[in-house]
Amino acid sequence: MAIKTGKVRFGSKEAIKALKHGKAKMVIIAANAPKEIKDDILYYAKLSKIPVYIFQGTSVELGTICGKPFMVSAITIYDEGDSRILEFAEGGEAIA
Repeated sequence: MAIKTGKVRFGSKEAIKALKHGKAKMVIIAANAPKEIKDDILYYAKLSKIPVYIFQGTSVELGTICGKPFMVSAITIYDEGDSRILEFAEGGEAIA
């Protein structure tokens, strides 16, 4: 729902850039994202106090859920739209 009605961007570079500038509301990363990317995202998220949700699936599965024909290692949520995706962050499943 966030992809259809909100504003999201795909990719780890986009996520890191948004976290550095404090513009994201939340970042979702695949569990199998490379360690360096995951570490960078978690570091910048902690500095900017933006929640990160670790999707318990692969980047292929994350891409499929998003309706994309490619792997997605990270999703940056700028606007959740009609979705309730930010509740994941409030529910304690996210890493802040």
